[in-house]
Amino acid sequence: MSIGLPGHLGPQIVNRAVARAGHVIAYVCLIAAFSIVASVQADQPTVILWPALLALVPIAIMLWRLDRNQTLFYATAYVVIGALAAYWFALTVMTDYQPLLGTNSFVLTLPKIAIMLVGAPGRGTKVAVSASVVGYAAAELAIIAAAVQTGATIAVDGASLVTLGIVASVIIILSTRAQRSRTMARPNIHRAARDEQVAAVRYIIEARAAAVMHDTVLNDLAAISSAVPGAINDNLRTEIERDLRVLVGEEWLADISTTVDAPAHDRWENSELFRAVNEAKRMGLTVAVSGDLAAIGRLGPASSTALGLAAKQCLINVLKHAGTGAAEVVVYGSESAVSVMVIDTGRGFSEAETGADRLGLRHSVRRRIDAVDGQVQVWSTAGKGTSIMISVPAESSSSADVAGAV
Repeated sequence: MSIGLPGHLGPQIVNRAVARAGHVIAYVCLIAAFSIVASVQADQPTVILWPALLALVPIAIMLWRLDRNQTLFYATAYVVIGALAAYWFALTVMTDYQPLLGTNSFVLTLPKIAIMLVGAPGRGTKVAVSASVVGYAAAELAIIAAAVQTGATIAVDGASLVTLGIVASVIIILSTRAQRSRTMARPNIHRAARDEQVAAVRYIIEARAAAVMHDTVLNDLAAISSAVPGAINDNLRTEIERDLRVLVGEEWLADISTTVDAPAHDRWENSELFRAVNEAKRMGLTVAVSGDLAAIGRLGPASSTALGLAAKQCLINVLKHAGTGAAEVVVYGSESAVSVMVIDTGRGFSEAETGADRLGLRHSVRRRIDAVDGQVQVWSTAGKGTSIMISVPAESSSSADVAGAV
């Protein structure tokens, strides 16, 4: 899909391309003028025309510099030096070559066209056209001044005027077409941006749905399968009823930051991590908690919820897969992040060898933490246990103070 040039670059790129093409034509004009004068000088050695050949050299040098440094300074210098050199060229030819009687002679038109093609890259259409007009006027006045001094005929130079009209028309037409292309490309740009946003939202919803499904249905089924035969105990019934309310409702689709009371999360007892630890204890896991518990208060609502739910899944994995009934939760706090390490001394595992049907670590931990720009690191050794470090960005002190004040 072609989306065209950015709106602020279109005119500059078009003008730069036209300027480069004009410089190539200017080189051709200078070479043609040099060849004509050199052939006349070779054919008539008594006529002194070599100073006119030298006059073309400064124009060529300045054109070379302008082509490599397309700035307003070099464009101005090219027009000024080019006009002086054109005066020198015309004065020499009109003085020493009598057949040349008018300012409309072809050999004098060539340097005028070269100076006219100064270009104004990156300056807009109006400035580019104005630069060509100024170049033409400066060269024309220089040659007229030489004609007045030598008594040559001053005549309208139709060839240079036609060339000026062509140059201006090309600049205007190309700039207009570029503008039309940008206008036609805008819907494609907007459509691409919208599709990208839709894809990002779809990814977030899918990741959140997979995590919620694992945290509710799959965990509840696992708890039912591991429960003793008979009636479901009250704690498990309460958890299942709560999970059903989560699935039936649409709160899980809402932005967490708008549905969680930020000041409440400043307290450890109200954090999602605290609830995760208590829920794991109710399911029969012995959990020892240590570390900088106050650091949880420096998390934003979304990060705090994601950290708590991810830690909850890690504890459930210990209960279901580690072959041990105890785990340790350690909280670390720094200026930029809050980390929680879940440690067990169970059988261990290899994440690379985990089956595709094992979604807990993949969805409920990694993808959930990735959504809040966090990191997850896993260390596990067979027969010795597993340690999972979950780190999420912390809010700055000033942000936390403002949130607490609100």
